[in-house]
Amino acid sequence: MKRAGQRAVAGTEAPHTSQTSKKQKTSLYGSVFGDSALCTSMDWGSLPHHVILRVFQFLTLVDRARASSVCRRWNEVFHIPDLWRRFEFELSQPATSYLKSTHPDLIQQIIKRHADHLQYVSFKVDSSTESAEAACDILSQLVNCSIKTLGLISTAKPSFMNVSKAHFASALTVVFVNSKSLSSIKIDDTPVDDPSLKVLVANNSDTLKLLKMSSCPHVSPAGILCVADQCHGLKELALNYYILSDELLLALSSEKHVDLEHLRIDVVSENPGQVQFHAIKKQSWDALVRHSPKVNIVMYFFLYEDEFDVFFREETPVTHLYFGRAVSKALLGRVGINCPRLVELVVCANGLQPLDAELIQIAQRCKNLTAMGLGECEVTCRGFLEFVKMCGGRLTQLSIMEEVLIPDSDYSLDRLHLEVSKHLGRMWFPDMMPTW
Repeated sequence: MKRAGQRAVAGTEAPHTSQTSKKQKTSLYGSVFGDSALCTSMDWGSLPHHVILRVFQFLTLVDRARASSVCRRWNEVFHIPDLWRRFEFELSQPATSYLKSTHPDLIQQIIKRHADHLQYVSFKVDSSTESAEAACDILSQLVNCSIKTLGLISTAKPSFMNVSKAHFASALTVVFVNSKSLSSIKIDDTPVDDPSLKVLVANNSDTLKLLKMSSCPHVSPAGILCVADQCHGLKELALNYYILSDELLLALSSEKHVDLEHLRIDVVSENPGQVQFHAIKKQSWDALVRHSPKVNIVMYFFLYEDEFDVFFREETPVTHLYFGRAVSKALLGRVGINCPRLVELVVCANGLQPLDAELIQIAQRCKNLTAMGLGECEVTCRGFLEFVKMCGGRLTQLSIMEEVLIPDSDYSLDRLHLEVSKHLGRMWFPDMMPTW
């Protein structure tokens, strides 16, 4: 009887333990999903493929790989082609980078099983040459790829620029030759050269729509002309100003080209006074705008004050202007006179002379202006309010540091924000300097 009783006790304890375990699991699931009743009977292994796929898409690559070992069903989902259409290779040296590098074994598995599934691919590398060379090695293995979007991103210079031009060009041409459907390419700060661009055009001229290649010193105007002449579907082009020429603008304006939607131009000088910038003729700009009336011409300036001499001396159809270094009142005056298509203006710094007259002139002449940003500049509250009145509700973005605004006898900062809000038709406050 005692043994029977012991067995009976043992028999009743097992279900009790099982119930406790279930309650613990229910509590865990409930904390994630917020519904313990729903999760009590949940069988993670029998979830539909599309649900597991959706979960996997939110996981980091490492977590995704770990999750694939849960069960056979999850491993099957791990290898569904849809999961590998978008992929970012992160390559870094642990001792010098904050990036979490993609594990080499996982990279090889991806190349072996999913190279032909990759469509939207980017490589993020740190500043080390080893990481850039590793990226080139991976590119060289993508012989079965059908990539549509390719991006090479350096978190810090020089990275790809330290790789030999031959090694980089060889790796890049593997993708250019085998994809045959590239539509978007971002290869800034790389040693890409003219022969590489010819390979790109020869294999992807019907599909290429976006090409970003600023700070690529081995590319000449002839290389860009090759792209312009043959890629008739090109919609967006980003390059350095030193490549821009009257001949290139006229090529982009020829009748055989589809209208260009975005032309992005970096105007950069690393050492003051060491670069002589050429002027682009008004006729060449006019030809581009006649051919592509809605084109956005975006210019990013990182120059020193004495290097601006050739710019905005005559009408320039720029739509978006960003000044990353200090600019003079005189230059902003020329912008107000000669940039009638201006939509957005951002001035990082100017100095200690109020820009009232320049802003008012910009408001008068630039009838399409919808966005303005001022950093280390000065403008009186009265002058700023006059600018806002003239622009009115079309100013959808107005980012002005509080330190920019100089109170005067008519307007304090408190009164100014009320008046500006009234003319914008929405509540507006100047930006505050962070206090960290």
